[in-house]
Amino acid sequence: MTQFHALIPCAGKGSRAGTTQPKQYQELAGQSMVMHTVQALAQVPKLGSGWLVLSPQDDHVWPKLGWPERFRRVTCGGESRAQSVFNGLKAMMAAGLDGQDWVLVHDAARCLVAPESVIRLIDACQNDAVGGLLALPLPDTLKSEEGGRVLGTVPREHKWLAQTPQMFRLQLLHDALADVAGSGFAGITDEASAIERMGLRPRLVEGTAQNFKVTYPADFALAEAILRSRA
Repeated sequence: MTQFHALIPCAGKGSRAGTTQPKQYQELAGQSMVMHTVQALAQVPKLGSGWLVLSPQDDHVWPKLGWPERFRRVTCGGESRAQSVFNGLKAMMAAGLDGQDWVLVHDAARCLVAPESVIRLIDACQNDAVGGLLALPLPDTLKSEEGGRVLGTVPREHKWLAQTPQMFRLQLLHDALADVAGSGFAGITDEASAIERMGLRPRLVEGTAQNFKVTYPADFALAEAILRSRA
């Protein structure tokens, strides 16, 4: 039977976050942000395994309690997110995972992802010919800019904000990234963008506003408040 696996790139430094350590290790509500992410994904019953892709220089001390048994850490992270994902896919295939298995790539910094959203993504895409991603219809008026001033208003109809997880067949995503590896993964900002370059159209599955990527200093306070309210 086709299996489902999570892949979490966790080799970045998070320079925009203003933290003294990689932002994924910043403590929120009593534990590192990435542990909240891992524990949320571990609540998805269909995920047979999880792969956390770390930098080879990673020296983070992981807690002895709270680590899901079916998740593992591999130190094959690259210089970019796309490189880390590509290296993680190669590690998964080298370990014997089937190329037709589904892989759900999720940002370590999206620590508020709800297991229910991931389950909804799997249910919507497991019989899809391409795969898909969580996303939100654009709620606000969108402006284009030039020189710090409004250049124009961009119609928001049919505009979505991409989130993660993004779910594709392991072999398909590997091949899509392999096609752009020679260019240093230029223009690849998420997994869907690599799939799109192959002429394929991923399915959009509506997520939630709380599944935002913790990026800037102010985001940490909001994420912590939400985590504490859930507790």
